[in-house]
Amino acid sequence: MAKESIKARDRKKAATVAKYATKRAALKEAGDYAALDKLPRNASPVRLHNRCQLTGRPRGYMRKFGINRVTFREMASKGLIPGVTKASW
Repeated sequence: MAKESIKARDRKKAATVAKYATKRAALKEAGDYAALDKLPRNASPVRLHNRCQLTGRPRGYMRKFGINRVTFREMASKGLIPGVTKASW
């Protein structure tokens, strides 16, 4: 489980990216790189990192489900993820 401060920092970065998304797109379209430099660093979507929605774990992230592999396996075994079954042959 990630620390709450790390999860809060990631949520704050995501909010900043969303806030400046239209402004960044307009500046990039215009080619005004001087104005882009004046925007906050965390306004760039490259600075975001995928984290598990439930635990905040940064590694083993599965994009399709938004959770990490460990949480995915636990939830799939309990039958909490619809359409996912354990393979058997």
